[in-house]
Amino acid sequence: MDNAELDRLLWTALTGEQARFALGADIGTGSARRFHPGIGPLAAVRDLSPASLADFAALTRAHGPLALMQPGEPVEIPGIEGVKSALGVQMILSGDAPALDAMAQAAQDPRVIPLGPQDHPEMLDLATLTQPGPFGTRTGELGDFWGVKEDGRLLAMAGQRTRTGNFIEISAVCAHPDARGRGLAALLSRRVAAAVLGQGRTPILHSYADNAAALSLYHKLGFVERAKVSLTIYAPGT
Repeated sequence: MDNAELDRLLWTALTGEQARFALGADIGTGSARRFHPGIGPLAAVRDLSPASLADFAALTRAHGPLALMQPGEPVEIPGIEGVKSALGVQMILSGDAPALDAMAQAAQDPRVIPLGPQDHPEMLDLATLTQPGPFGTRTGELGDFWGVKEDGRLLAMAGQRTRTGNFIEISAVCAHPDARGRGLAALLSRRVAAAVLGQGRTPILHSYADNAAALSLYHKLGFVERAKVSLTIYAPGT
């Protein structure tokens, strides 16, 4: 397991495979990047050195509130304020045989369909309603997404967010309140995981540490906790 790649997941993505979605270098913040505003407020720093934190502060002053997801406790950054923080969990697929078999079966389930650009408005509506995490008008461009529809209506979805050389993050797992209790979140999470494995990479995901229902689901899917992370929103100081 590449611990450095996982510890610096967002930085690795924003300076690598997903650099086309990154902002920061354009204003001279060489050690800080953020996703395009149409994707969300997630940002990253090269490391926790004073120079990197200063670049992140400059990026925040230029762009408005941004979020850092880092291993361990929230970081105090001179010149900006941490306005909200939550403890999260980074999880990784354990690779046990029953979990892998279930993922292979999900990939063949006829209820699951790929989602494309034509579905982006409805995907945004579903994410806005259910709040699975940051989701904007361009989030659907980050990777492959799948959903379940009935009578043309999107009931549930899941897809890929952060992508690095060895890992792809499962994200935006959500189901409409009218469709909860039907196992659609589990089905779609397995479908995304199967696609990640098919690319020779390892599925990972993140959850709030106090979301017992989500953590229970992910454990059942075969994921194990790798690290605690903090998600902190920073805003320019007053």
